[in-house]
Amino acid sequence: MKALHKSGRNEAGGNGARRNTVSRNKGSARLPLLFLAVVLALPVSTVPAAAQEPPPRRNLLDYLFGGPRYERDDRYEQPAPYGRRRYERDGSIIDMRPRPRRSPGRAAAPRPVQPVVPPAPEPVAKLENAKQILVVGDFMAGNIGSELETTFAAAPGVAITERSDGSSGLVREDHFDWPAALPAMLDEVKPAVVVVMIGANDRQQMTIGGSIKEKFRSDAWFKEYEHRVTELVGIVATRKLPLLWVGLPSFQSPLATADAVTLNAIYRNQVEKAGGEFVDIWEGFVDEDGKFVVTGSDVNGQQVRLRGSDGITFTKAGKQKLAFYVEKLVRRHLGEMASPDVVKLDGSNLPALSALPASPGQAVPTHPISLSDPELDGGKDLLGAGPLPSVLVETPRDKLVRRGELAPAPAGRVDDYRVKAAQ
Repeated sequence: MKALHKSGRNEAGGNGARRNTVSRNKGSARLPLLFLAVVLALPVSTVPAAAQEPPPRRNLLDYLFGGPRYERDDRYEQPAPYGRRRYERDGSIIDMRPRPRRSPGRAAAPRPVQPVVPPAPEPVAKLENAKQILVVGDFMAGNIGSELETTFAAAPGVAITERSDGSSGLVREDHFDWPAALPAMLDEVKPAVVVVMIGANDRQQMTIGGSIKEKFRSDAWFKEYEHRVTELVGIVATRKLPLLWVGLPSFQSPLATADAVTLNAIYRNQVEKAGGEFVDIWEGFVDEDGKFVVTGSDVNGQQVRLRGSDGITFTKAGKQKLAFYVEKLVRRHLGEMASPDVVKLDGSNLPALSALPASPGQAVPTHPISLSDPELDGGKDLLGAGPLPSVLVETPRDKLVRRGELAPAPAGRVDDYRVKAAQ
């Protein structure tokens, strides 16, 4: 019985162990199923959908009761703004660019007003005895010559002859020797007035005597340069021709401007010694402080650009202003020949007067007389003129100015300090 009981207990224990083993195996088999169920229960990621659809907009209830806020996904491509579209007749779109919006508080910038340029006068045929104006020098003299041709295009009595070399000067005689070439030009053109503008290219080393090289701004350089200016001026002065020497303008470089002032002093001294005229254009191309300006007043007083971007050359308006200084002096030298619109009337070209028969009580019409020449009507005295007094009486002013004598004050005036005589 003991053996049976023991074996039975052992059998029972074995069955219990077998049941525990089976239960553990079942538990371990449920774990993968449970893990799979949890994975399937998790929400699927919406990243790909967000890349295709925009986030939902908040409605009115969301704003009033604090609904959910959706963050903007930068990966979502915003649609292009709607603009004006133009269609062809076949329905195709030819323009989808949006119209730019203007701020209501900002007005459109006004367009700059372009100056009105008067038309150039029509050129006329020059007379056989037209006065010749010879313009010589460097590239700045060429600017003067071209503008003077336009200015006097309608004047048949004035002809402009320009003989300039843009790279020339008084330093580089190997390039162009002005003292040697000018006499032949004067013989050929036979000018009535000679205009010279030179020196813009002379700020460089000078060769003296064919071998000695002098640096710019040295004492020997200025001495030789003054000699060459005197030689060129003397060629015109010996022929007794009016000489107009145009000075240099200011430049954008302060050092070049200072050199221009020094050279202008040499030109002025030598030209005025020889009886010529120095045309000072300095004030026309500087401001009120004497500094270089790019924009300034033109010949009509309008603000325009006068100088080029290099600070040396001139614009079209600058050339006109440069020639304007010379034009005034040329007209003064040439007189009536430079003014085609002015006609001098004398006894030979007076218009015929229609002499009507004199009515009773009316004066007979006569020819006009000059106000500056009263002898033409047979008299020298003005109307109402009388004989001069034989004895001239000095006025109180004459006594005070000439001898320092003050006339006595009239009796009874406030400044009458005379003591009355006792009765």
